[in-house]
Parts: sequence; structure tokens; C-alpha cells
Amino acid sequence: MQRVLSGIQPSGSQHIGHLVGALDNFEKLQHGNEAFYMIVDWHALTSKYEAVEEIWPATEELTACFLATGLDPEKATIFIQSQVKEHAELHLLLSMITPLSWLERVPTYKEKLQNSVADLSSYGFLGYPLLQTADIIIYKADKVPVGEDQLFHLELAREVVRRFNFLYRKEVFPEPAAVLTKTPKVPGLDGKKMSKSYENCIYLRDTDPEILEKCTRQMASDPARVKRTDPGNPDICPVFEFHKLFSDDETLQMVNTECRRAGIGCFDCKKKVAEAMIRRIAPVREQIEDHLKHKDHLRDVLRTGSARARQVAQTTMAEVRQAMKLPTL
Repeated sequence: MQRVLSGIQPSGSQHIGHLVGALDNFEKLQHGNEAFYMIVDWHALTSKYEAVEEIWPATEELTACFLATGLDPEKATIFIQSQVKEHAELHLLLSMITPLSWLERVPTYKEKLQNSVADLSSYGFLGYPLLQTADIIIYKADKVPVGEDQLFHLELAREVVRRFNFLYRKEVFPEPAAVLTKTPKVPGLDGKKMSKSYENCIYLRDTDPEILEKCTRQMASDPARVKRTDPGNPDICPVFEFHKLFSDDETLQMVNTECRRAGIGCFDCKKKVAEAMIRRIAPVREQIEDHLKHKDHLRDVLRTGSARARQVAQTTMAEVRQAMKLPTL
């Protein structure tokens, strides 16, 4: 079996973009692969260093989301990054061989540095992609489920692997390959990419029917369709993107046809997408709430998974130290 690894920050509640963009993919990849799914709390500290009290509740909630969306602790190793200290050791050693220019050219570095409300002028933020590299290669992951915005980070990991293996003349690490999700971008309520920073999200825990219907009414739609009698264009309508994600084929085809000839209005179109979303998301929300009532079970899952991950990481670090001629006393 090939080894799969990915991680999500515990930086607040998960939205439907996480569900269809990452978690659904995680669930599929746990079958037929050796899967490791990590809650990257050290990464959360790059922006939450002044709000550390928020990280553990978010970790519990994210664990509940993992379980609610079908991740099985018997099939997938679910663990916390900070409970495997070997990540930090490998990150330190990789920092000795990684040129500073490699980190400074990461596209998301300058983008987030300019647009974030938090002060990100720290080494931790600059070194974020290198810690991410350590997270991946310490498990010798063959496949890494990522979004398109993370492809540069994965290419950096591949470059670091090549440099390490060349410098120490030993193939310690394989080069990880990207597994792109079928849903690279989920629109937010305003039509932009769904993101917490844009405050345009539909959160998994806020998807009871009344709230969800209210959210869908706020969705941006075809800007050229002013009146009910105006024909619409689903190809440029953010609401139709939600239909593609959540509606069945019959509803999808009906909306596509009727919108173009003004046979259905935006209000009814949004109502139908709300119904489809409720059918898909309501059971997930209920499972999340149920898991959060059993905090001891969540801790057991994380404790067991972290111990399992630590064993793999320790084996890798023994190889790394040997390759780098570090003493074992």
C-alpha cells in the first residue's frame, strides 16, 4: 500500500469547503492506502500565537469533523502534530540545508504577509513551508492530498528531498506526489473563494435548515439577471456551482435548462440548492455534535493515533541521524 498524508489547521470551525474540498477526499483515500491525517497545531501558532486558548477547542472540533465525515481510526492514523516532537527535530535539520531564498519565493508567503490582519513577520511564518515539508517526509508519504494553492509548497518539499538525498548520498526520502481534489475551489456566499478571512463561509456546525436557507438566500447569483423574466447563465452563477456539488443529476439538469430560459427564478433556484445541501450536510452536523459530547473518546483517538505516528517518525529520524553522521550515544 502507498502512504497518504495530509493535515488541517485547528484554526476555527470547519466550513463546507473543507468538507467537499478535503474531508471527502480523506475518507476515500483511507481505503486501500496507509493514511495519516494530522491536526497541525504548530502551524496554527503562526497566526494564533496570541490566542493559544483557541487551539485545543478547535482541535477537538476538528477531530469530531474527521470522525463525522467517515474517517475510521482503525484505518487511518489521526494524530496531533505537536505530540510527535520528531517533526520539530527534522524541521531544524532541514533548516540547515534549505536556502533562505527558497522560502522567500513561496507565493503564499508574501500574499499572506500583505493581507493578514495578524502580524506574521516571524521566523515561524517564514519557515511554515519547511515545517510542512518535515510533516510530510518524516512519514515518507507517497501521496499528499492538497488544493491547488498548496502545490508550490509540495514542490518545495520535493526540492528539499532531492537536496537532502544528494548531500548525504542516501535515498532516505521519496519524493511525495500531489493528489488534487476534484473540488479545487468552493465559492463563498459572495462568489469569491470560500475562506474564513473573507467571512463568506457556511460552517458545518451552522447548517441546521433555518440557518442554511438564510445563507443560501444571501448567495451571489448571476449579476446580469436583474428581473425574474431575464434568462440566466448558470456558467457564471455561483449558485449553480453549489448545485454541482450538492444536487442530484436530475435537479442539476433541470436548473441548467430552466435558468437559461427564465423558467426558474433565483429564489426557487436557491431554495432547491438549500434542500440539497441540507440532505448532504445535516447528518454530518449531527455526527459532529454527537462526537463533541464524548470528549474522552476524542482524546483516546488522538492519543492512540499520535503514539502510532510517533513510532513511524522515530524510525525515520534514526535514518536521518545516521545519514547526517549525528552521534548515537
